[in-house]
Order: sequence, then structure tokens, then C-alpha cells
Amino acid sequence: MANSLYITATEARSGKSAIALGMMRLVTGRVRRPALFRPIINSVDPARPDHDIELLMKTFHLDMPYEETYACSLEDALELINSGKSDVLMDKILVAFKKLEAKYDFILCEGTDFMGKDSTFEYNLNGDIAANLGASVLLVTSAQGRTVSEVQSAVLSGIDLMKAKAVRTVAVIANMSTLSDTESKELIARITPNGVEEAEQPVEGFADTRPPLFFVIPAIPALGQPSMQDVANWLHAKVLHGQEHLDNLISGNLIAAMQVGNFLDYLQDGHLVITPGDRADIILATLTARLSYAYPDIAGILLTGGLPLAPTMERLVQGWASLPLTILSVDTDTFTTVSNLNRLHGRIAASDEGKVHLALGHFARHVDTRMLGDRLGEASKRMTPRMFEFQIMEQARKHRMHIVLPEGEEERILRAAEILLQRDVADLTLLGDADKIGAKIRALGLDMEKVRIIQPELAPDFEDYVKTYFELRQKKGISMDQARDRMKDATYFGTMMVYKGAADGLVSGSVNTTAHTVRPALEFIKTKPGASIVSSVFFMCLKDRVLTFGDCAINHDPTPEQLADIAVTSAETSRIFGLEPRVAMLSYSTGKSGSGADVDKVAEATRIAHEKAPDLLLTGPIQYDAAIDADTARTKMPGDPVAGRATVFIFPDLNTGNNTYKAVQRAAGAIAIGPVLQGMRKPVNDLSRGCLIPDIVNPVAITAVQAQAEKGLA
Repeated sequence: MANSLYITATEARSGKSAIALGMMRLVTGRVRRPALFRPIINSVDPARPDHDIELLMKTFHLDMPYEETYACSLEDALELINSGKSDVLMDKILVAFKKLEAKYDFILCEGTDFMGKDSTFEYNLNGDIAANLGASVLLVTSAQGRTVSEVQSAVLSGIDLMKAKAVRTVAVIANMSTLSDTESKELIARITPNGVEEAEQPVEGFADTRPPLFFVIPAIPALGQPSMQDVANWLHAKVLHGQEHLDNLISGNLIAAMQVGNFLDYLQDGHLVITPGDRADIILATLTARLSYAYPDIAGILLTGGLPLAPTMERLVQGWASLPLTILSVDTDTFTTVSNLNRLHGRIAASDEGKVHLALGHFARHVDTRMLGDRLGEASKRMTPRMFEFQIMEQARKHRMHIVLPEGEEERILRAAEILLQRDVADLTLLGDADKIGAKIRALGLDMEKVRIIQPELAPDFEDYVKTYFELRQKKGISMDQARDRMKDATYFGTMMVYKGAADGLVSGSVNTTAHTVRPALEFIKTKPGASIVSSVFFMCLKDRVLTFGDCAINHDPTPEQLADIAVTSAETSRIFGLEPRVAMLSYSTGKSGSGADVDKVAEATRIAHEKAPDLLLTGPIQYDAAIDADTARTKMPGDPVAGRATVFIFPDLNTGNNTYKAVQRAAGAIAIGPVLQGMRKPVNDLSRGCLIPDIVNPVAITAVQAQAEKGLA
């Protein structure tokens, strides 16, 4: 029987969508098969999918049919209620819920959107639904523009209403708070532990008598701000130029009716400039201001009246190498357009990755996810890819490490860095030409206030790094001039930052080769005590589990001693990331079924590994099928504690390992995270030159966790 949680707001525009995002991230990090259920949605028209369902399904790639995610429309629900058939409505909702309960481990339910006029009615309705489903509730109330007493009153009355319906409230979130830090602390002191009294008797059906958890999440303007894409969708506007900047957020509207000299004084960051399509002077001034460091960053331009750009302006805009903003056009006049815009409020779209990551990071910063997760029930013991990714991010956030990214001028690196900063995964330093990096950040519209940018040859520590490198490598024939040239290279400079303790780890390789990324680390960071070589693993994220493959990227033909070292190190790496290591030493022979030099090598490596780590569950030689499949293991190696249950697979050479990981990746549709380098004193990791943005985010988080382990924090 699945566990469930029902998220309901106490009123309209409470920011419930952002809370649902954070909760689904928490759920997918704890259970193997999560489901989403909205008992009542605004419309069941397949051409207009429900906003929150689409947001959560696309963000978390939920494997369930859309039609199973809801029971009925708000219109149908109201018709049944108004005709005295509330029991029919509840039966319909229960039938849909029970179908999910039979198939999934956990069901995250989300209540209505408060689109009607009576918020009290909808809140009661959501309470009745939660009671009938037997679900615990998470209450979301708005703290925007409210006093401490007003928020306290809303929270306590909300809990009382749920208690009256025999519904257990797990947690309450005062969202979008505009209270000061002092006021927030006062509110928390009032609410917990005395403001929400522990029930003398448990709510019927719930053994847990603990009072609800209470969290205050401050308002963050960007989540409530519409994007240029939102404006385009809302007004059915044409995108004339700047398609790539539709995710720019709008802080306010500026109607441009005056002369240019006066108009420019009114520009502010994030403004949407609204002007008739024939005002070439305003359009040109706006574009010029956007490119100038002396003026704020405008979100975009909206042309009214259905007036096309003049041919000369069109030619000018098309000749711009990289237009820094979006230009939209609508047929309505300026007054009508502004009136329509005033009814638009920002929402988190599934396509807006910036807002999604901002919401997830903001939620994680202000909600104790571990404590809240414990209230949801037992976590699955089997690690799924979603759980693995969640665990890496949560572990990285616990003790934030400082990671240096030498390829700071690369767009993918910049976009990944914004996500990492928004989610508080790590502190980041970008290396490269500071002016070029700054210009790219502005052109891409990224929020990078917290990032540190260093131009190596201009850094205060440059000469010290040159001297240190010279001292470390002079016996290899390196001169002082050569050392200076090396330190001008961002990868060498970044690696020296790690060596000197100015950074905790390095990630590179989106532009540079693997050799260029790893060579500096091999030169002077070197291997840690007890490790004879640097090796690598891939985390292979299959549909229902995460496996560790090593070594598939570094060592061509390791000796038995090196192979044993790879096995023990790979097991330790797996353990750091929450994977229980059961190590299979792979060969074309299982047990003593075959013979030959290659089998003997694996057998000897197995013996040495047992000596190095006698408590480690490890077996070999063993074939891949016997290592992973329980039925095959019962035939080939009955009774072995690893056979059929292996989680760490050690390949005898690079040829076998590299081909196998790629075969599994393609044939099983697995996600391969890596290579994760291991065995060095401090963590350095390589990217693929074809990497996408998520392929950068995960390795940075992994590097941060490795750095924690090196410091004894993991």
C-alpha cells in the first residue's frame, strides 16, 4: 500500500506550485516509484494540460500516463456538489487514487488551484478529499504582506480545520514571506513548539502525535515574475527576434511614449519596454542601452499595434551578431496590451529551467528536507537514479565545498554554474578572461552574483603559484619561465588552487581533453596514501538501480596489484555516495570454470583485494551475467554473497570496461555519470566535450562530495 501526502493551500496565489516542486524532489529522492495525483484540475481538455501536472511530470520525468494523474475537472466537481452528489465525487476520486495506490510506492497529491470565488469552500473541499484518501496534509499559506499575528492566525486556523476533519497535518509552510528575519524568528517561536500544541490523542488512523513541522520561506521576486515566454503565451504574441532569450524575467513594465532622452532615465533592471512598432527611436535606444554597461539590463521589447519593424530597423537587428533580448509583437494597441498584461502573473513553466532550479534551491535552503522526509515514511532501500541524484545534491549541500571551473568562458559551464549556485550545491570560481566572462553572463541574462571570477595571470596569487610549481617540477627540467607559462593556463592554475587549498576540487573537460584536465593533477596533486594509481568509475544509472563500473577510462591493462587497488578504491567511492558495495571481479570465467593468463590475473587481483580489505564483499573471477542476475548466479556460483547481487563491477582492462559501459549505456538506455576519478589526494574530475548542462551539474556535485570525504565530512 502506497504512502501519500496531500499538499493544499489555504488560499489562492500561495506559491503552491513551487512547494509541489520541492516536495516531488524530496519524494523522488526517497522512493523508487512515485506518482502524482491531482484529484480536481481546472480543465480535462488534453489540448490544455494542467500546469502543475505538466510541470512536475516533465521536471522529474515521471513514468505514468497523464490521464491517470487526475480524477475530474473543477466544473464537473462543482456540478456534482451543487446537485447533492458529493459522495459520487468522492467515489470518483477514490477510484482514481486506488488505481495509483496499487501501482506506486508513494503518491504526492496536490489540491485545487483556488480558481473559484470562495476560498473557504475550496479549502474545506481539499480537507474532505484528504480525509477520504487517508492522506496526511502539508498546508501552504501565504505570508506575503502579512504581519506575524496574521500569519500565526492563518496557520493555527488551518491546522484546526484539518484536525476537525480527522486529517493529520505533517507540516505547514508560510510561503512568500515578506517578514523581516527578526519577525520570522518571532513567528517560528510563536508557532513551535508551543503555538502548535501536541495532540493529547492522536488523530484517528494516525499514530504519530508529533506537532506539525513549520517552515517560513521568504518571498523571492524572480519566482513571481513572468518571463518573456509567459508574455508571449499570454498575449499570443509573435516572437520577432531573440528566441533564445525568452526565459528573461520581467520585473515591471515601462510604457515608452516620451522622447528618447527622457525615456532612458526610467529604465530599470528587468523592465519590459512597451512601445508602438513604429517607434524606431525607442527600439534603437533600448537595444543600445541593453548593450551598455552604463544602463540596466532590460528583459525585452513588446511592440504594439501590429506595426512591423521598419525595413531599416529590421536590417539593423538582423545584422546584430547576438541580439541580447527578445522582441515581441502584438496586434492590440498599447492601452489594451497593458490592460491585458496587468492580469498576468508569473508561473513556473516546465520549460523554464532557470525558475525550476531557483525554486528547488530556495525550497531546500529554507525547509529541513531530512526532517520532513522522515515524516513521510520509510525510504526505499534500493537506490534508483532519481534517489541517487537527490542524495548527491543533498550531501553536497550539507557542507558546501569550493569547486573551481577552469573553462569559465564556456556557455554550458556558465549555465550549469547558475544552477549549482541557485541550488546551493557548491561555492564556485570561474577561470578565464574576466571581461569576456562578465559579458557572457550579461548576454545570457544569468544570475551569478555569488560566483568568483579569476583571470589567472592577473590574480594576486599568480607569482606564488608560479614559484610553487617551479619548486615541485624543477627536477623534471621545468624552468621558471615554463612554470609561468603553465600557470597562465587555466587548468594548471585551477589545479594549483586545489593543491594550495584555495579550492576543494576541480571540474573541467567541456572544452579541454581528458589528458589536459588530468595531467596537472598527476604532476603535483598525485595519489593519496594507500593508492598506487589514479583510476576511474562510472555510475551507471539504470531504470531501477545504480551500479558502479571501474575502470573504464584511465588504465589500459592494470596489473593484478593495480586491479586490486581499483576494486578497493571503487568500493570506497561507492560507499561515499550511499551505494552498498558488493564487488564483482569480472572475467570470461566464473570461479574455476576456465583458465588462462587473463583469468589468473583476475584471480590474483581478487586474492590481493581480499588482503587489502578483508571485510569487503568481493568475489571473482566471475562473469557479468553471474554477477548481476540472481538466477544465473544460482547455477554458476550458488551461495556466493556477491553473485547475482553485485553493485560494483571491476573490469580486467580498459578495452573490456570502456566497451561494456557504452554497450550498457546504449542497450539499456542508462545514464552514465563519469568518469569519476579516484585515488588522488584531492578531487579532480573530467567532463565529456559533448556534455550537456546536466552532465556538468552532477560531476560538480560529485566532486564536492569527494572533497567532503577527503576532509572527513562525508
